Amino acid sequence: MKVVILCGGKGTRLREETEFRPKPMVPIGGRPILWHIMKLYAHYGHSEFILCLGYKAEMIREYFRNYLWNTCDATLSLGREPAVTFHSTHGEEHWTVTLADTGEDSMTAYRIKLVQKYIPKGESFLLTYGDGVANIDINAGITAHRAKGKVCTVAAVHPAGRFGAMSIDDGGHIHTFNEKPQMEESYINGGFMVCDHRLFDYLPDDPGMMFERQPISDLVRDGELNSYKHESFWQPMDTYQEAQYLNRLWQEGVAPWKLWED
Repeated sequence: MKVVILCGGKGTRLREETEFRPKPMVPIGGRPILWHIMKLYAHYGHSEFILCLGYKAEMIREYFRNYLWNTCDATLSLGREPAVTFHSTHGEEHWTVTLADTGEDSMTAYRIKLVQKYIPKGESFLLTYGDGVANIDINAGITAHRAKGKVCTVAAVHPAGRFGAMSIDDGGHIHTFNEKPQMEESYINGGFMVCDHRLFDYLPDDPGMMFERQPISDLVRDGELNSYKHESFWQPMDTYQEAQYLNRLWQEGVAPWKLWED
C-alpha cells in the first residue's frame, strides 16, 4: 500500500529546530525523523511513499535527490568525461518517493486532497504525520481496518506524559519515577491511519481545512471512523525536549520504534 506522510507544517512549537528546517527533517540519531517513520513502514513491506510537502520543501527534496551522496561511499572522476561511482548499498534501494508540492500554507485536509491523483481510484492507502514514532504493528492495523470496512481507521494511542510521574507513600518517600509515562485513562489520534479511497469524498477543495476537524467529524457522524488500539510506545516530537528525549533513546540503543535490522 502507498504511504502518504504529511510533511508540510511549520512546527511552531519546535521553533529551536524548525526555524532552520521542516520538522520532518529534525534529526534523531543523525537521521531525519521522517526517515525513521519511513523505515518503520518499509519494515512491514510498505515502501511506496508520497510526501505532502510545504514549509521548507526544498530541504526534503534535496535530501532525497542526493540520497546516494548522503548514504554511500563514492569515487569521482574529474576529467573531461566526469563520472561518479557509488560503492556502498543501502537498505532503502527498493523505496519509491513521490515529492508532492501541497502548498506552504495549506492545512492537512487540503494536503491529502492534493495527492489524490497519485492513488488509483478504489485503492486504499496509509496515512500518517511526519513527526511521531511508535512501535506499532502497521499490518495489524490494516487487518483491523479491513475487518470493519470503514472509510478510515486511526491508531488510538495513549498520550505521552510531558511530566515525570511519581509513586509516593504517605511519608513522602518516592518509590518510582517514570520520566515519560503513558496516560492510561484516555486515547488520542496517534496517526498511522489506514484509509479507503472514499476518504477523498470527505475532503473539501479548501486550503484552510484541517483534516482533524470537519472531515473527521463527518466520518464520525456517518459511522465511518474506526480505531486500532496501540497500547505500547508512541511519542510525538512537538517540542525541543521531546526531540532530545527521542535522541537519547536512540543513542542509548533502546529506541522502541526501531523494529528493522541495520
